[in-house]
Amino acid sequence: MQPNLALIYFIFGGLLPGATSRRKQMDPGPCELPRSQGELNSFLWTIRRDPPAYLFGTIHVPYTRVWDFIPENSKAAFQASSSVYFELDLTDPYTISGLASCQMLPHGENLQDVLPRELYRRLKRHLEYVRLMLPHWMTPDQRGKGLYADYLFNAIAGNWERKRPVWVMLMVNSLTETDIRSRGVPVLDLYLAQEAERMKKRTGAVERVEEQCHPLNGLNFSQVLFALNQTLLQHESLRAGSLQAPYTTEDLIKHYNCGDLNAVIFNHDTSQLPNLINTTLPPHEQVTAQEIDSYFRQELIYKRNERMGKRVMALLKQNTDKSFFFAFGAGHFLGNNTVIDVLRQAGFEVEHTPAGQPIGNTTMLPSHVRITNGYITVNPPIWFSNQLDQRPRSDLPFHHQPKSSAAGRLLAPSITASFYVAIASFLLSLLRPS
Repeated sequence: MQPNLALIYFIFGGLLPGATSRRKQMDPGPCELPRSQGELNSFLWTIRRDPPAYLFGTIHVPYTRVWDFIPENSKAAFQASSSVYFELDLTDPYTISGLASCQMLPHGENLQDVLPRELYRRLKRHLEYVRLMLPHWMTPDQRGKGLYADYLFNAIAGNWERKRPVWVMLMVNSLTETDIRSRGVPVLDLYLAQEAERMKKRTGAVERVEEQCHPLNGLNFSQVLFALNQTLLQHESLRAGSLQAPYTTEDLIKHYNCGDLNAVIFNHDTSQLPNLINTTLPPHEQVTAQEIDSYFRQELIYKRNERMGKRVMALLKQNTDKSFFFAFGAGHFLGNNTVIDVLRQAGFEVEHTPAGQPIGNTTMLPSHVRITNGYITVNPPIWFSNQLDQRPRSDLPFHHQPKSSAAGRLLAPSITASFYVAIASFLLSLLRPS
């Protein structure tokens, strides 16, 4: 595994687990593959246009854990689309270099210089524990593929003393036994990107590195210290056996495959958040937790969904003759103020596509009639005769031409996907009542 792929796995595969007080865990057993396609979960939506475009909700786990449960019509939509776009370009070295630069403390600073002494000491002790446990967490299959514990630790946590505290917090959440055991297999997003390249499809991204990095780096220092301290407290309690992870990667996989994903991680994006406030926190810490939640909800969910939706629209308007497959984290299509909502509000017709329904299973218009971005056009134009005026009338139906769109060029590829899952996990673990 190349070092840059290790970093991709860190961002896309290791940010899920958090911790909370003990609760009843969901059945850990794997779900059985349904007998018919119609019984599978579907995270596919169709944008009604000719040719069609598709939205597909991914999950940032090894693709082998979910591939058999993805409906055939979702795979067919991917195969049929000439262009495949992701949140970021997972195969572009700029993504990796931009991310690495964004994570670093400015001016050559070191974590030891910026963190309170006791917090730094606890962090260093926890990472030493992880390094010690890593050989025991790895699977025989990983060892057989040539993965070594020291290499894996350095790929994920290397140079940690130079990183910003918020990124160290996310790194700590990725260093769990469950997630370490999943390393070495491309996550679903990366697998789709590799397949798209192999099939010589046009690929691209709808976000830039900076658009993902800067919101995380925008937390004020006291909020970052609070978040890092809470994360360490959770992992220290996990080590002591007094806490359990609330939603593990296994839970997420099971709900993606045969449950209700919206009811697990992504229920964070609901109006019921006040009911999740952990009343065991002191009042001033509850305020801080709510401030962090509000900031992340606005910056990493709502603003991103708005931006992503607008760039999807720009691509569709600029490429009316091309089919598209947009593969984003499922959280961008679930809850409130989603990418789907942005498209619908702009006049696009977006429909959920159940498993088992043939793609493109819609009533086809005659070849000379096309619906493009909400406008009906006819080629050649037609009009109705009138005894007083037989000239073409621009105000008549079917003569309305699409407004020209001078949308600027899409910004270059990006970093991160589903920071949302990472942040939702952290906040859920922090805010869920005991």
